[in-house]
Amino acid sequence: MNVKRVGTRGLIVDLPDLATVMDWYAALSAAPLDHQTDVVAAARTVLLTFDSPTATTRAIRTLETFSPDAAELGEPRDITIDVRYDGEDVAALAASLGMGEDELVDWHTSTTWVAAFGGFAPGFTYCVPEDASRALEVPRRDTPRTAVPAGAVALAGEFSAVYPRTSPGGWQLIGTTNTPMWDSTATPPALVAPGDRVHYRAVDALPGDAELAHKHLATPPRRPVFTLDDAGLQTLYQDLGRQGNGNLGVTTSGSADRASARTANSAVGNKRNATLLENVGGCALTALAETVVCVTGADADVTVGGRPVPLATPTIVPAGAELVVKQPRLGFRNYIAVRGGLIADTELDSAATDMLSGLGPKPLAAGDTIAMALTQPQSANSLLSNPLRVERVGGDVVGTVRCVLGPRDDWFGEAAVEQFFSTTFTVTGESNRVGLRLESDVPITRTRDGELPSEGMVAGSVQIPPNGQPVLFLRDHAVTGGYPVIATVINEDVDIAAQLPPGGKLRFERYPIAKD
Repeated sequence: MNVKRVGTRGLIVDLPDLATVMDWYAALSAAPLDHQTDVVAAARTVLLTFDSPTATTRAIRTLETFSPDAAELGEPRDITIDVRYDGEDVAALAASLGMGEDELVDWHTSTTWVAAFGGFAPGFTYCVPEDASRALEVPRRDTPRTAVPAGAVALAGEFSAVYPRTSPGGWQLIGTTNTPMWDSTATPPALVAPGDRVHYRAVDALPGDAELAHKHLATPPRRPVFTLDDAGLQTLYQDLGRQGNGNLGVTTSGSADRASARTANSAVGNKRNATLLENVGGCALTALAETVVCVTGADADVTVGGRPVPLATPTIVPAGAELVVKQPRLGFRNYIAVRGGLIADTELDSAATDMLSGLGPKPLAAGDTIAMALTQPQSANSLLSNPLRVERVGGDVVGTVRCVLGPRDDWFGEAAVEQFFSTTFTVTGESNRVGLRLESDVPITRTRDGELPSEGMVAGSVQIPPNGQPVLFLRDHAVTGGYPVIATVINEDVDIAAQLPPGGKLRFERYPIAKD
């Protein structure tokens, strides 16, 4: 057993095989460690997250003597998934494996697959051959796709899975299905649960559309308070997310810049987890009733009825007045809190819009009505400052984030690690709430060959794909991933990364960890 830190609030445990992983996962799910917030099973690892650095350090000592009993598996179900084998990679993959296309399809459909664990996205279940002798080692793509279509049937390593909705991914695509893989109102919400047997069946045609329409939970009473006149580049409902659902392939999500969201809610007297708006590119709203708001985050001009108002300050908006947040001068995202909190459709007990999984409300559009909760607010606190922590240097927006080396820094030599910390990376235009795609003139190279089995990820994980250009995960990150993580940004500094626009500059610096 080998325990490695994942930033300051996570631990990853290397284990010998999938059976041992499931034993650990079952035990730590049934009896969590003190202050444990989530546990994520993967191919050869278990990822544990905690609510503080202190709890994380204590858990290391507990895990030194941890020895769980064998997991008790429930009665498996047999699930059949119809597949049209038209994937973009099927021909090239078959050739690389020394097989014909028909032979690859025959192998996939004649193999009985067993669901091992959930991850990456809601309804994405990693399945392995029931007969281990039938397993193949399928390499991931050197450069992951920015958009894999919903319903794509894919292979990577020893695993087979279905992408429940459009999302990034580096697996080899061999086919398409329209079988719904996720329903939040079902129990369990994922079609395929650990232990189930999966049978893929080849078909010539599929009816309908593979994209899933997520069902939302009921919402409490609400009172309209704003009309959205201009949504800017993106306006979303956010709160602090869906903590503790990694076993379902559901990441925490929530406000990209936690500090700015908490400050906005605190200023108007809301609970820290109250629903508010997250905006990119500026927005405009007309008040339907008098209310109190606070805007935080990126450095931007804010007006109420044409009158300038400061950031991080409670401001009265009279009925009929327009609240305008201009395009930022510095930073990328603004947060708008309304006294009493906003109300939006919820999924898994959260109103956060998760752009990777599609959980939560849809992005807002011009003409939408924004409503508030019918609750009594707490007293407001006006003694706050806007927590934006990026700066302008010359013509660039620059941020520096602290990170803990690893957990997979052993995939890189000392020279590559030093290069990582001495390089100023540029944020590319392919970045979003899932993560920042970074680039530099000199790629970071690995010293170890082969594939890393999929394992748990956290917000702040910095993956290095084979192309050597880092990807820094933000709040809507995949629950699991298969590229080595050279370092993990500490939880408090993920907020900084969330405020960097395309073209912004990012540097990493080491964060010292006291010896355990």
